Amino acid sequence: MVLPRRMLEGAGVAVGLFVLFGVVTGLIPNPVYVRMVPRTPLDYLYLTTTSVFAGAFVAQRPVTVGSGDDRFAAGGVVGGFLAFGCPICNVVLLTLFGSSALMTYLEPYRPLLGAVTTVFLAGLLYYRHRRTCETCD
Repeated sequence: MVLPRRMLEGAGVAVGLFVLFGVVTGLIPNPVYVRMVPRTPLDYLYLTTTSVFAGAFVAQRPVTVGSGDDRFAAGGVVGGFLAFGCPICNVVLLTLFGSSALMTYLEPYRPLLGAVTTVFLAGLLYYRHRRTCETCD
């Protein structure tokens, strides 16, 4: 059973990531950041699922720290960020690959990356739930 405090922490993480990633990627319009690639409904879907799954992961966190699942969750959040983020506006990717390479090779596959990331995070939550809740059956 998830404790109410951990549920609040998970909800805080979900809302915080939604707002932070939404502002940073331009999905939440703001005067500081202008998104170069048009927004799509899939971008909002992947922003929401990534935030909710990250919050659920935090809420499921075991009391004992030391599980290796944190690295997988971080990878899922990064994959989600790449799925709904603007590829041209990501300075790290732009520096490494250039705008033409990003628009040619990353942009067409962002929806697929988002779907894979969503399934990956959902599978991680399911796996963690089954591992930590053996008495639930």
